[in-house]
Amino acid sequence: MSSDTLRDVRPLPRARAFDVQGVSLTALSGLSAALIALMVAVILGDIVGHGWQAVTWEFLAGAPRNGMTEGGIFPAIYGTVLLVLLMVVALIPFGVGAAVYLHEYADPYAWTTQAVRFAVNNLAGVPSIVFGLFGLGFFIQFVGRSIDQGLGLDVVWGQPSLIWAALTLAVLNLPVVIVTTEEALKTVPREMREASLALGATRWQTVRYVLLPQAMPGILTGAILAVSRGAGEVAPILFTGAAYFLPYLPSSPTDQFMELGYHVFVLATQSPDVEATRPILYGTVLVLLGLTLLLNLTAIVLRARLRARLLGRS
Repeated sequence: MSSDTLRDVRPLPRARAFDVQGVSLTALSGLSAALIALMVAVILGDIVGHGWQAVTWEFLAGAPRNGMTEGGIFPAIYGTVLLVLLMVVALIPFGVGAAVYLHEYADPYAWTTQAVRFAVNNLAGVPSIVFGLFGLGFFIQFVGRSIDQGLGLDVVWGQPSLIWAALTLAVLNLPVVIVTTEEALKTVPREMREASLALGATRWQTVRYVLLPQAMPGILTGAILAVSRGAGEVAPILFTGAAYFLPYLPSSPTDQFMELGYHVFVLATQSPDVEATRPILYGTVLVLLGLTLLLNLTAIVLRARLRARLLGRS
């Protein structure tokens, strides 16, 4: 055999060793995902199986009666939608404004900025029942009663009502909107800021016409998370506005209201006749899930259209 022939001979590649750790991690991850999907399917199946028969037009459009063992849940649906809308109106401007200040204006190394970030991080870990007590002490007893005393009114603002419950939920969801808005602002290329400033735009004009439109899909993501949490929270509104039995619709921000999550809590814990209220309980839970899904889908569609418009401009 010549030297050229020996030079052309290449060693055979070794067989790759079986990656036990990789396969085990993949299997565990897949098993975890399957278990989560199975639990969600079981919960939804139980709710739909027991609740779909109770969801009729009379149930959706009627008012509760006979100790909430009969009738419908329309006041609770109306109160939930109104509560979530007021929460979003109060939450988004403050949350987005705080995020813009922290990311675009504040000195990241200043002690005030670090203190604000520390407060936001701690606020995200506070139990929701604490927010309910905060809303009772600050919004109702301090702000509300101060308004009544200043205007010479009887107890109008200084009582549990729709406006105070919405503001309490807004404070609860404030860290979510701040964090998601900051992350959305980080995704905007720095070159776009520099180009805007180089063309003579002020910092505020850059934020308003360049950064916020580009970050709007991320801001809407925070709004979606806030809607999902706000529609299902019960503890913050226990003391700030939710009513046990209120078969009429709120006509003023100072009125109390019924809410689907609180209605479920009352039916599950304080019903005088458990068997009579069980179909209403399951139907209310099903309506709450459907309403939350509808609100989220509305925000998701709006976010998708904004993304498509931004991609079309680019």
